Amino acid sequence: MLTEEERQVLLAIQDGLPLVPEPYREVGTRLGMSEERVMELVRSMLAEGKIKRLGAVPNHYALGIRANGMAVWDVPDDRVSELGSRLGQMPEVTHCYRRPRRPPDWPYNLFAMVHGYTKEEVLAAVGRIARELGIDGLPHEVIFSTRPLKKQGTRVQARPGLQHRLSH
Repeated sequence: MLTEEERQVLLAIQDGLPLVPEPYREVGTRLGMSEERVMELVRSMLAEGKIKRLGAVPNHYALGIRANGMAVWDVPDDRVSELGSRLGQMPEVTHCYRRPRRPPDWPYNLFAMVHGYTKEEVLAAVGRIARELGIDGLPHEVIFSTRPLKKQGTRVQARPGLQHRLSH
């Protein structure tokens, strides 16, 4: 269960920290708390498992990275864990996971997301990765996203009467 102070902090930061040199001070100012209190609340919520993580979520499109390719391979089941582990360590790969095949239309069981400025850049990276892992001869595809999807975690809802304090 969240305390009222925890709820206020989560409401203030769930859309992102302010892009200022001292973001926790800014949040504290908005909420009428000290910077130290805001940081203390965030630390305790992390330690207690009330929130899982606090991290940056870059907007790839704003950075000019518009080619997002999901590389999929049909790898032998007895090698998928080993190959997935190695694939997930590649610097070009941001997400890597195993998924069940769905025959006859979907034979792939290993997935890896690769981002780049162009489709050609992504395809070259996938080719290089496949050669390094020795899976370049296995059936595979690269599927490109057609629009950005907003990534968003669990949301905390404002209680009536709180919204006016957070909108300043």
